[in-house]
Amino acid sequence: MTNPLQEIKILGQSVWLDYIQRNILENGEVARMIETDGLAGMTSNPAIFEKAINEHGNYDESIKVSAHNGLNAREIYESLAIEDVQQAADLFRPVYDESNGRDGFVSLEVSPHFANDTGQTITEAKRLWMKLDRPNVMIKVPATPEGLPAITQLIAAGININVTLLFGVARYQEVADAFMDGLQECVTQNKPLDNIASVASFFLSRIDVLVDKHLDEPAKNSVIDAAHALRGQTAVACARLAYQHYLKWTRSSRWQALSKKGAQPQRLLWASTGTKDPAYSDIKYVEALIGRETVNTMPPQTLAAYRDHGHPALRIEQELDEAHALLEKLAESGVHLDAVSGQLEAEGVQKFIVPYDKLLERLDQRRLEIAS
Repeated sequence: MTNPLQEIKILGQSVWLDYIQRNILENGEVARMIETDGLAGMTSNPAIFEKAINEHGNYDESIKVSAHNGLNAREIYESLAIEDVQQAADLFRPVYDESNGRDGFVSLEVSPHFANDTGQTITEAKRLWMKLDRPNVMIKVPATPEGLPAITQLIAAGININVTLLFGVARYQEVADAFMDGLQECVTQNKPLDNIASVASFFLSRIDVLVDKHLDEPAKNSVIDAAHALRGQTAVACARLAYQHYLKWTRSSRWQALSKKGAQPQRLLWASTGTKDPAYSDIKYVEALIGRETVNTMPPQTLAAYRDHGHPALRIEQELDEAHALLEKLAESGVHLDAVSGQLEAEGVQKFIVPYDKLLERLDQRRLEIAS
């Protein structure tokens, strides 16, 4: 039997894992997924690390060593995260080499507390990049208004960037421009472009959760049945329209000039691909969005589900007229996507701050327990 995950790879989409935990790095599980599933990268975030470190005992010894060395909670977290990301990057290094620097990346996020601070984001990203010291890592920077100039400056500095917390097509257009601005600065400074990689992480399931909630509010919709008929369609429609913009900017004369100098495009990465509404297919955000020059980062349960019952085909350019029509119908139903994107961006930052702070609080408790 063929592996649907390997078929996705053949169709031109890279499969990454949206999870990191020390045990699967050490017990050979990641190595097996690279071999059997064609796994080509890994993403992390503060919520993933909080769960990994607080719920698994295989970090205890490293925590003890760090505590005895006088590190504070933030420094302990950072040392644990960097160790994991470096180990993962080493596992993916053959993928990176074989793909000529196109795949094999592992991502680490800047502190979510800096999401609205351009200067702090730049400083933090450069510091983490130097500490990680691997060519196949990416630093995650949020697509906030303050994050956009940081993206440009970090790309100009030759740092691989995973742009995260992206929820709307309009903001994605700004992200692509910020990416090209950074590459153009490299050209101005006579720096090489062929060693810089970037992805733009477009979050999916959270869009449907919020839009469906609005559609379910009777006060906003005089025709309830018509509103309900729109449920569960927004994220895929927005992603397909974002991909159309990707095709547009990568065909532009500006990009072609950068490409001739060795630049590789900033691929769209589908994130938040675990289905949150049990009424929908558990592989909803994988099946609909398989397309060339894209990445899908899946949580373990989604990856396993797709391995089990996925049916890969290039579908990302299907139903484009319906996608445009859907956005108009949503507006008629009182759902305005600019407002949805803004709310999700603000909530997304908080959803990373809360587990980040929770993790630091727990590490501080363990540090004090060890010292006593």
